[in-house]
Amino acid sequence: MLQTIDLRGQKLTRAQLAAALPRPSLDVDKALAAVTPIIDRVRAEGAVALRDLAQKFDGVRPKHLRVPQSALDTAEAGLSEQLRVALEISIAHNRLGHQAQLPRPAVSEIVPGGIVRQRWVPVERVGLYVPGGLAVYPSSVIHNAVAAQVAGVTHIALASPPQKEFGGLPHPTILAACKLLGITEVYAVGGAQAVAMFAYGATGEAGSSDGEVLCEPVDVVTGPGNIYVAAAKRAVRAVVGIDAEAGTTEIGIIADQNANPEFVAADMLSQAEHDPAAASILITDCEQLATAVDTALERYVAQTKHADRARQALMGSQSGVVLTDSLAASIEVANAYGAEHLEIHTNAAAEVAQQIHNAGAIFVGSYSPVPLGDYMAGSNHVLPTGGTARFNSGLSVMAYIKSMQEIEYTQPAMAQLYSPLRALALDEDLPAHAHALQVRLGECDE
Repeated sequence: MLQTIDLRGQKLTRAQLAAALPRPSLDVDKALAAVTPIIDRVRAEGAVALRDLAQKFDGVRPKHLRVPQSALDTAEAGLSEQLRVALEISIAHNRLGHQAQLPRPAVSEIVPGGIVRQRWVPVERVGLYVPGGLAVYPSSVIHNAVAAQVAGVTHIALASPPQKEFGGLPHPTILAACKLLGITEVYAVGGAQAVAMFAYGATGEAGSSDGEVLCEPVDVVTGPGNIYVAAAKRAVRAVVGIDAEAGTTEIGIIADQNANPEFVAADMLSQAEHDPAAASILITDCEQLATAVDTALERYVAQTKHADRARQALMGSQSGVVLTDSLAASIEVANAYGAEHLEIHTNAAAEVAQQIHNAGAIFVGSYSPVPLGDYMAGSNHVLPTGGTARFNSGLSVMAYIKSMQEIEYTQPAMAQLYSPLRALALDEDLPAHAHALQVRLGECDE
């Protein structure tokens, strides 16, 4: 089922390793050309464009672009007790995990009487996007919203595609999760048009004047989505903050001869069921394990609900087994790959984890599968894909917080820095910079 990339006996640079590893094929530039007219139209036409685009892409023309409170109430009331408890556990665990991420303010006395304060200030308004394609993702509501709430954001808006089978509203479980989280500003808007609405705002709603505001612009847009959502984020990132240009999900697994092939196969399948373009990579120095995993995958795929989707993902060019000479070589491959999710099924897994520099999130040991992170672990499941874990982090409270500095100096503290500051200012041919201090010292210009 899985293709094999045999790197044994090869000495490759990091760049050569990255080029040799399988990747999903994503052409964001091509998608950008497709979403630019959508963004322009939403900016120009507001609600009219949003309804037309819903009809085109979602097969339904929503009566309500902003979801009525009654629909949120009904969705929450319709939850089964089992699902309600699961959502509440996920919310509670995510709050605990994200509270640990909050940075603390700091005060530094640079010189006697010269203070720099470091403050962390939440943005005022965010737009959260929750996809609604091949699966329903109330977990994405939780992972986006809880991080924003813990960060201290006061105004949270959320958009999810309208569903034909639910009368043009987002899926009821999405709406129920919003109600449990106290989010009341919810929109039945999907794809690139949702990103455009958040970035530029939108006017006009059924029964209102064209100039009436439907949605105010936000400061930051976050949330997963398809390639068109990623392209839309790229298009608006000069106007609004974004988390990342997330692509299709991916899992990398480092495993040695101690790994349980049934566990490894189950975890590879768990990501493959997301999307036919999902990537599942096994990195191992044990050929016997690779064979056993492949055998288990054949059996598991035949039994799973989304067999066609999973088989396409696992047999695609983006998935496979990477054979290495040693555990050290496997670690090197993993760092070159920079997986969104990286599992470690080895002896001394915690020690191996400390050698990983590039991964969205690391799942350490045989009993920390990725689905824990997707739902209940207390970590965030919105993570960098496509190797961008080399320079990007997963979604956290930091996506919604700005760093601000306050500088406060007394006259004596400022005075002692005048001479060296003047030397730098004159060297840069900016004498007025020095003069701004000089006048405060009561000195005459030279």
